[in-house]
Amino acid sequence: MLKAIILVGGPMKGTRFRPLSLELPKPLFPVAGFPIIYHHIEACSQVPDLREILVIGFYQPNEALNKFIMQSQQEFQIQIRYLQEYTALGTAGGIYHFRDQILTGNPEMFFVMNADVCGDFPLMEMLNFHRSKGEGAYGTILATEATRQQSLTYGCIVENKDTHEVLHYVEKPETFVSPTISCGIYLFSPHIFKTLEVTFKKNLEDNYNFDFQTPSKEVIRLEQDIFIPMAGTGQLFVFSTSRFWSQIKSAGAAVYANRHYLAIYQRTHPERLAKNCEGKPRIIGDVFIHPTAIVHPTAVLGPNVTIGRNVTVCEGVRVRETIVLEGATLQAHCCVLHSIVGWHSTVGMWTRVEGTPNDPNPNKPFAKLEIPCMFSTDGKLNPSITVIGSNVQVPPEVIILNSIVLPHKDLNGCYKNQIIL
Repeated sequence: MLKAIILVGGPMKGTRFRPLSLELPKPLFPVAGFPIIYHHIEACSQVPDLREILVIGFYQPNEALNKFIMQSQQEFQIQIRYLQEYTALGTAGGIYHFRDQILTGNPEMFFVMNADVCGDFPLMEMLNFHRSKGEGAYGTILATEATRQQSLTYGCIVENKDTHEVLHYVEKPETFVSPTISCGIYLFSPHIFKTLEVTFKKNLEDNYNFDFQTPSKEVIRLEQDIFIPMAGTGQLFVFSTSRFWSQIKSAGAAVYANRHYLAIYQRTHPERLAKNCEGKPRIIGDVFIHPTAIVHPTAVLGPNVTIGRNVTVCEGVRVRETIVLEGATLQAHCCVLHSIVGWHSTVGMWTRVEGTPNDPNPNKPFAKLEIPCMFSTDGKLNPSITVIGSNVQVPPEVIILNSIVLPHKDLNGCYKNQIIL
């Protein structure tokens, strides 16, 4: 029997994802028509004998989260439970805190997946690889390759090329260590709890000084506190993948993930992609249209567009590389490019909403999506995709370029490179 754990963090996280995470926990943000963690759960449901998924985080249980878990349980016929941390415990602290829940039923192994990554997860291949390493293997890290410069912003792994044992692990090194980076997806045997217990007790001992100003040491970081000491012991291995993988740290990353998940649908769920046919809008490339959306047949959508639930797209509208969220309205002849249109927002007639994509360099093999600083060194907003928050009214015949609009705004003109508070 197997289990999976999805680490979703909490409301203090995801600040770079605002204003989209103001309305909804970031893990529930829809990418390619479904919440981010839906894609994790779908990947887990295809692993034979995986019986339970535990979602661990410190969000207060809320209606959106409860409803999502109930619907996912029914759809995938798999038990899913949300376990709330009493405070942020770090990437391994929650796993150790809920160890009894994880070990109930005596699972052979369990996956651990960070919610803020997306990809074509090779879980079965990882499982077979881990099993081939025998009893001595406590954990396997899913890894991919990055450029030398980009590797400095990830956890870097030095491996034995013959046995794939992790020899050295460094989290966000200052100088180049290895182009092999961790994907934030792991597979552990229950033996890992011995290592977690040693770390937890050591942290308690270190903290036993009655200094109320010292922060609590209940936090255990999987990467720094567990992987670094385990490297070179013969207990930690790495499984490399060349499939699509990316982090989702910002709105731009969500649009990038949307493109790739739509492309994956061609192989896994072709029925989810819109087709060109008589009396329907013109479709270019991969497009997802929710069945409840109303789209005028003169609209042109694609490539890489997601139209959400109860969206209205009027005549002559052009949409490209964009996510349109539930209840939004795109009025006649507007043009929306490289953007996210928020829940229940309206884009007026003949208006142009456009952002600037920040895609990986196509000329560099293994290049990953860069998450640039929001502001340049001289204090100007760096060009990025345009994000329209929820319940925003964009008037007719204006241009909104490279801007972020917070929720509940009635705009009254053109904006370029601005955050509209």
